Amino acid sequence: MSKRLLIVGAFAAIYLLWGSTYFAIALGLKSIPPFLLMGLRSFGGGLILIAMNGADVTRVSRWNWLTAALCGVLFFVGCHGVLAYAQQSVPSGIAAIMLATIPFWVLLIDFLYPQTRRPATMTLAALLPGLAGVAIVGWQSAEQGHFSILPILLLLAAAFSWAVGTVLSRRTSDHGSPTLSSGMQLSIGGAVLFAISLASGELEGFSPRDVSAPSLAAVIYLAIAGSVIGFTAFRWLLDNVSTFMVSTYIFVNPIIAVLLGTLILGEPFSVTMLFGALLVIASVIITWRTEQASPASARQAQSMTWSRPAIRSG
Repeated sequence: MSKRLLIVGAFAAIYLLWGSTYFAIALGLKSIPPFLLMGLRSFGGGLILIAMNGADVTRVSRWNWLTAALCGVLFFVGCHGVLAYAQQSVPSGIAAIMLATIPFWVLLIDFLYPQTRRPATMTLAALLPGLAGVAIVGWQSAEQGHFSILPILLLLAAAFSWAVGTVLSRRTSDHGSPTLSSGMQLSIGGAVLFAISLASGELEGFSPRDVSAPSLAAVIYLAIAGSVIGFTAFRWLLDNVSTFMVSTYIFVNPIIAVLLGTLILGEPFSVTMLFGALLVIASVIITWRTEQASPASARQAQSMTWSRPAIRSG
């Protein structure tokens, strides 16, 4: 299979599978507390990925475990845990739209702390149609919603946490096994989420017998599709295309979330929302072309090396 097809397949995973996870979280929250739900998702998916790598995990350096812990907490506690907590009072589509601010956070971090180059002006401009599309879809889907400011601020903080994790994961990458690295991050993040669930009293009065069939199915889907497949694709993309290009998935996810709400929950879908969706798609295409056409981007891909201990194998 050519690298181009692998890139297309990986983007399809983070675009479509991750876009549907907001809806799955909403189902899971019907009978499972938020931190426990995300802990089951992360820890379960992480164990599967680690098992796929067998004895290689015993040869991982301390540096790799440290960076995996940092990224795991940023991705799965600071983002996913907070996301699930906020989704108790915010619809899944609105949550996805708030997390669409991730590319701006990534750009800000790369601009303030550039590793090799600052984002090009045209790359920043390419964001505008996507942000406009997200705003349009969000305005339509939340037209009759009334939310307090706290969950919105929490969602913005979750977006920032994921952006920091994205940049940190890219800059500390050793180009070892993305599957093992993903499993380590997921497992550590899941373990921390379990600890938070226990400390916050979520387990008091909770019984597995009270978990509904839709919530159980949601946990399995989140662990397999969202964590194992989606996050492995995400980590592989971080090592093969630009960090910012990977972050464009966040434009598509809200569209998928809103479409699922329309098709399954019977929420209305207007011509205005269709226009917003087209703007999102156009933004992704423009961003891709801008990054591919940038000479600096090509040089970065060829010269990218990381002075970090590698995961040893064999």
